[in-house]
Amino acid sequence: MIAEIGHFALILALGVALAQTILPIWGAQQRDYTLMRIGVPAAQAQFCLLLLAFFSLMAAYVTSDFSLLNVFENSHSAKPLLYKISGVWGNHEGSMLLWVLILALFGCAVAVFGRNLPPDLKANVLGVQGSISVAFLIFIVTTSNPFTRIDPAPFEGRGLNPILQDPALSFHPPFLYAGYVGFSMAFSFAIAALLTGRVDPAWARWVRPWTLAAWMCLTLGIAMGSWWAYYELGWGGWWFWDPVENASFMPWLAGTALLHTALVMEKRDSLKVWTILLAILTFSLSLMGTFLVRSGVLTSVHAFAVDPARGVFILGIMVLFIGGALALFAGRAQMLRQGGIFAPVSREGALVLNNLLISTACAAVFIGTLYPMALEAVTGAKISVGPPFFNATFGPLMVPLLIAMPFGPFLAWKRGDILGASQRLSVAAIVTMLVIIAAYALTGSGPWLAPLGLGLGIWVIAGALSEVAFRAKMFRAPWDEVFRRLRNLPRAAYGSTVAHIGIGVMVLGIVATTAWQSEKIISMKPGQSTSIAGYDLKFMGVSPNKGANYSEQIGLLIVSRGGEEVTRLFPSKRLYVAPKTATTEAGIHAAWTGDLYSVLGDELKDGAFAVRLYFNPLVRLIWIGTLIMFFGGLLSLTDRRLRVGAPKPARAGTSPAAAE
Repeated sequence: MIAEIGHFALILALGVALAQTILPIWGAQQRDYTLMRIGVPAAQAQFCLLLLAFFSLMAAYVTSDFSLLNVFENSHSAKPLLYKISGVWGNHEGSMLLWVLILALFGCAVAVFGRNLPPDLKANVLGVQGSISVAFLIFIVTTSNPFTRIDPAPFEGRGLNPILQDPALSFHPPFLYAGYVGFSMAFSFAIAALLTGRVDPAWARWVRPWTLAAWMCLTLGIAMGSWWAYYELGWGGWWFWDPVENASFMPWLAGTALLHTALVMEKRDSLKVWTILLAILTFSLSLMGTFLVRSGVLTSVHAFAVDPARGVFILGIMVLFIGGALALFAGRAQMLRQGGIFAPVSREGALVLNNLLISTACAAVFIGTLYPMALEAVTGAKISVGPPFFNATFGPLMVPLLIAMPFGPFLAWKRGDILGASQRLSVAAIVTMLVIIAAYALTGSGPWLAPLGLGLGIWVIAGALSEVAFRAKMFRAPWDEVFRRLRNLPRAAYGSTVAHIGIGVMVLGIVATTAWQSEKIISMKPGQSTSIAGYDLKFMGVSPNKGANYSEQIGLLIVSRGGEEVTRLFPSKRLYVAPKTATTEAGIHAAWTGDLYSVLGDELKDGAFAVRLYFNPLVRLIWIGTLIMFFGGLLSLTDRRLRVGAPKPARAGTSPAAAE
C-alpha cells in the first residue's frame, strides 16, 4: 500500500509540475498576477509530493519489501540499515527520484525565500524550473518507475553492489546531485532573465546565492567521491580522470567561473553575455553528466548499467533544454547591453583572466572525455585518453591561474595598479621563496619542479591572508582599529579568503603526493618484513572474519619506526553474500606527513600473499583543502548581502551599483 501511495504521489507531482510550468509563464506574458502567483503553491506542492514518494520508496527498502522490482534488484535483508537507506539512491531509478526531489527542493526554496524577487521574474524562474521537473518526471514514470511490482514477490533480494556499501558513498550522491541539480537554478534564472529582459546587477545578486550553494554541494560531493575511491578501490590514488569523475568536474569548473563573472556583473554591470551563457552551459554540463552516467556509453564503477533506450530519452531532454536555451540566448543576445568599460589591468580584468583559464581548462577536460566516444561512434575505432593527456593540458593552465589569483583582490575596479598590488604582496612573495628554497634543500634528489608547485600553494595561501591583513591595515594602524576593521569585514570577504586558502592547501597535497609518492609491490610470507618511506613493516599473516553480510580475510602488518611500534594495519579481502562479489579494504595509517597505505592481494602458491604498499605524502591536505573551500562558501552564503532575494531597490536617480 505504501508503494502505491508513492507511485500515486509521483504521478500527481507530474501534474503539479505541468501546472507550475504553464500557468506562471503564461501569467507573466499576460501580466496576470493571479496566474503568476500559482507558481509558489505549485512548487511547494510538487516538493511535498516528491518527498512523499521518496519516503515511500525508502520505507520499502527499510522493510525489505521485495515485491518492488527496484528493492529486489538492489537490496538484501542482511544489509545493515545504513546501506538499506543509501540503497534507495544506489541505483538508477531511486537516484533519479532523488534527482527530481532535489530539483523540487530548489524550486520550493525560491518560492519560499524569493519574496523580494519581481513577480514576473519569479514566475518565469519557477516555470522554467517546473519544466525541467516535467521532463524528468515523464522520464521516470515512463522508463524508470521505482514502484514497479513483481508478482509473485521473491523471498530475498539480489543486494547492493558491495563497493557502494560504504559510509562515504552513502552521502556522496546526495551532495553530488545537490550540486548538479542546484545549477538548474542558475539556468532557470538565466532563461527567466532572457524572457523578461531583466539582466542587471540585481539579477546577478539574486543568482549568486543559488550558484554558490550548488557549488558548495558539488565541491563536497566530488571530495567524498575522491575519498571513497582512495580508500575503497585499493589503487592508492585520489583522482584517475575517469570519464564519470570528469562529468562532475566539468560543471564544477564552469560553476566556479560563473561565481566569479557574476561578481563582475553585480559590481560593474559588465560581462552580461558571458554570465548568462555560463549559467546555461553550467547546467548543460550537469545534464551531460547525467547522460554519461545513465546512457550505457561508459563502463565505470561510477556509472549505472542501464539500457541505451534510457540514454536516448535523456539525450532528447538535453537537446530540448540546451538547444532551446541556446536558441533563446542567440535571439535575445542583442538586448544584453554591455556595462562599463574597464582596463585590462583591473579587478574585472583579473576575473576575466580567471574565467578564460578555467573555461579553457573545462574545454580541455570536455574534449578529453568525449573525443574517444565520438571517435568510436563515427569510425568504430577505440582509443583511451587517460591521465597523461589531462595532466599535460589541465595542469599548465592552472599554473598561471594560481599565480594571478592573489593579485585580483588588490586591484581596483575599472583600472588597477599592478605595481602597487605587487608591493602589497611582497610579504607573501618572500614567504613563498623561503618555502621553495627549504623544499629544494630538503628534497635535493628531485623532482625539480615539485618545490615550485609547493611554492604555488603557499603563494595562494599567503596572498589570501595578505588581502585580509591589508584591508584591516594590519601593522599600519593601532590594534584597536585593526580589530574594528576585522570585525566589520563582510562575511563574503572572509569566505573568499577561506576558499582561496582551501585551494592553496589542496595544491600542497596534490603536489606532494604526486611528486613524492612511494610504491612497493611484493609477496610476503608470515614473519617476513619490508620497509618503505622510513617505516618497517612485519607481515604476521591472515585470519578469517565474519561481517553482517560478508566474510573476509584480514591481514596484519605491524608497523614500526626506529625499533618502536607505531601502529598496526589490517588490510583485508571481503567476499559479499549478495551479490557474490569480492572487494578489497585498504589498511591506512594516517599521519600529518602522509599516509602509509597497504592492500592485501591474492594468496600465492607458496603460501605468501601479494602485498601492495604506498606512502602518500601530505595526501590528506587534498580533502582538508576541499573542506576548507566548502566552509569558505558557507561563510560567504551567510553574508547578509548575499541573502536569498533582491537588494533593496535604489532611489530614483541612483544606479543599482551605487545603492549598495
